[in-house]
Amino acid sequence: MWHDIISFKKLGGYRLELVFDNGRRGTVDLSSYVGRGVVYSRFADMDYFDSVTLNRELGVLCWPDGVDIAPETIYEAAMVAEESEQYKP
Repeated sequence: MWHDIISFKKLGGYRLELVFDNGRRGTVDLSSYVGRGVVYSRFADMDYFDSVTLNRELGVLCWPDGVDIAPETIYEAAMVAEESEQYKP
């Protein structure tokens, strides 16, 4: 199951802070997408990466030319990152 993104904030580099429709927040680092196939190769250009917008109708982060990342992928990444930040042995 995924949740729509309702807002986001750029944190610098490839990091984005996200707020989801269920009230949860999380931070994702999308640097691993740089060079991941032809579609995401443009992420190497920070001006392109920084052109990210939120399609509020779909609750998805989008870039020019129809590039996006599946909402369930973003949600899972944000929640895993949140859990690992909270777990301090």
